Amino acid sequence: MTQTEINDISGDNSLIDPEKDRLGYASFAKYLADSICKMTFPEGFVIAVYGSWSSGKSTLLNFLVHYLTSKPDEEQPIIVPFNPWLFSGHQDITRRFFEQLQNVLSKQGSMPKGLRERIADFAKVISEIPLPYADTAKPVATLFDDKQKEASEFKEEVEDTLVQQQQRIVVTIDDIDRLPAEDIRQLLRIFKAIPNFTNVVYVLLFDKQVVIKTIAESKEISGEAYLEKMIQVAFELPIPDKTSLRRLLFEKLDGIFADTEEQFDQIHWGNIYFQGIDHFITNLRDIVHLTNTLTVTYPAVKGEVNPVDFIAIESLRVFCPIVYDTIIHNPHAFVGEVNTSRNELKNLHNAWIAQLRDEDKQPIKNMLMHLFPKFKFVWDNSYLDAEEELKWREKLRVCSLEIFPIYFRLTFSASQLSNTQIKAILALAEDAEKFGEHLIKLANQKRLDGTTQVRAFLEQLENYPEQEIPLSFIPSIVQALFDVGEQLLCPEEESQSIFNFGNEVIISRFLSRLLRRLEEPTRFEVLKKAITQGKALAIINHELTTLKEQQSQYGSDTFNLEQEWLVNPRDLKELSEIATKRQQETDTNDK
Repeated sequence: MTQTEINDISGDNSLIDPEKDRLGYASFAKYLADSICKMTFPEGFVIAVYGSWSSGKSTLLNFLVHYLTSKPDEEQPIIVPFNPWLFSGHQDITRRFFEQLQNVLSKQGSMPKGLRERIADFAKVISEIPLPYADTAKPVATLFDDKQKEASEFKEEVEDTLVQQQQRIVVTIDDIDRLPAEDIRQLLRIFKAIPNFTNVVYVLLFDKQVVIKTIAESKEISGEAYLEKMIQVAFELPIPDKTSLRRLLFEKLDGIFADTEEQFDQIHWGNIYFQGIDHFITNLRDIVHLTNTLTVTYPAVKGEVNPVDFIAIESLRVFCPIVYDTIIHNPHAFVGEVNTSRNELKNLHNAWIAQLRDEDKQPIKNMLMHLFPKFKFVWDNSYLDAEEELKWREKLRVCSLEIFPIYFRLTFSASQLSNTQIKAILALAEDAEKFGEHLIKLANQKRLDGTTQVRAFLEQLENYPEQEIPLSFIPSIVQALFDVGEQLLCPEEESQSIFNFGNEVIISRFLSRLLRRLEEPTRFEVLKKAITQGKALAIINHELTTLKEQQSQYGSDTFNLEQEWLVNPRDLKELSEIATKRQQETDTNDK
């Protein structure tokens, strides 16, 4: 089966041939076509098929039309297709509907003479009738009554001509839910406010919840009740079973990943799919979203990546962007040598895993353990064999440090760290040494604008909700910044602008916010320990200078603003003496 044959199943490019049915819709369409042609009814009849976007409504409609047009000549109805969204926002939809009706009927040789003109007159009157569920002041109500009377007269004339011919008319209207709210209301007026024509069947396809919501916004009656009065019979498109969805997905993947048999590992694919991807394929929309993405992203890396790994990574992009984003910005946690402890990596991973839905956590873990041996090392206590790197490289696996960047060619470099990334970094703050080491790594990571990732991290902490940082983490964060702070001061980031802040200022502001969450005695003890043990004397001295300026600023006799101080004058004096002594010792050792 070629890519052309496996058409997109979305509403814009749906299946046409029932022979290609993969969801069991063809059988339903055939029997519905039989009923439409054989049933008897006194006047117009409205059939609705409910389904969400990309549920296969348009495919079902195509199959229905196929079977209707395959009927013998004496049974075959006249089909009037109407796509309202093609006209939305451009002209009156009600008038366009009747224009389409008259255009189709006028081409039929069996149609009585003058029908086209009478329908045109009818359409003009209908389009001028106010919506029956609009606010109607007295003049509007009078106009409605007059136009309704005139419309009824025209309707009788049209029906007199329609009844002379025996062919059934089937009007199909798809994608009503894609219209703006006002256009939906106009279209519904055709079926509710105006009596239906004899021998005319309307087949409507739309998302029921969208239309109900639109009706409810303008009526006192519930949208559900309104549809029940307007529609004689309705069907709900069933959710396709897992087997049908898999078969359809695999056929579409065959078209995208042609000529990749040599690189394809069936066992690896089975593990990745059934333990991970399958969890996220729940409806047709999921298939459309994933395969449309792969159609665009795979050609850019074809032949340079492992197809199974690439499908898995793109599945994360589509269904779980938090994980995709985490992988891109924390490659050290997924690929490369293990130069940190298992607990440190586990803390980092726990930070982003906590943000996932509970039902998604295990499938995501399963996928990542098959994609990244380093991730399996963290969660499965497995042995990580660095010698396997050569094999991963040969198979173009994403776990190869050299191949890893190729998988993310079509990914924009974010101008700032995501909330997930910040949480992952702060998750390390329970251990001052580990947190400090990670900050140094960020300081060595250059961004496209010439700054470093640590600068981005520190700046974004300015607006980060401080309550999300546990109180128990504050001492280790202070200790880490007083220990490695000088390694975070990058001269190339300093601007000539007098308005720009240096990293030491941003660090000081962050420390102040954290320390204010502690009681003053605890605050003093945290600072005393950090100043006594910290190696970043420049950061320590800058912080003490800031504290002294603070007391000088709020030292007026007019106001008692001691509550604005981080530490009282006595404690500040003790902290300054400790810092001075340490500076003298450093100066002596440097001589």
